[in-house]
Amino acid sequence: MISTKGRYSIRILLDLAEHSGSDYVPMREVADRQGISLKYIERLMPALKAAGFIDSAHGIGGGYRLTREPDQYTLWEILRMAEGSLAPVACLQESAAPCSRAPECRTLPVWKNYYELTKNYFSGITLADLMDTPAADNYVI
Repeated sequence: MISTKGRYSIRILLDLAEHSGSDYVPMREVADRQGISLKYIERLMPALKAAGFIDSAHGIGGGYRLTREPDQYTLWEILRMAEGSLAPVACLQESAAPCSRAPECRTLPVWKNYYELTKNYFSGITLADLMDTPAADNYVI
């Protein structure tokens, strides 16, 4: 299940994509538009900045903006940053030790396919795609 951290990270970046251009956007404005508490947004911003998704400026005219164009952000990379591993089972996590049952595991192919479907789906959607889709027809996030 995708947590609020993942969903809100997408919403914050999407809002910045829609409202920043080359200007910095104050987080209070994002919080108001998105209906997310400013305190919660402020907890998410350091991770978004550390991942290189945004940069910031302090003082008058300060705030946050994207570091790349919206078509260069996939939902997969945003969710991976926010959620960590999105592997459906522990044995598919990147740092997992090899499972001794893998050679005879009948369910492993199911989990691998599910993981690939999820990865491919979210890798195929960018912030620009979300910007180009009317809200009523938008992807549910």
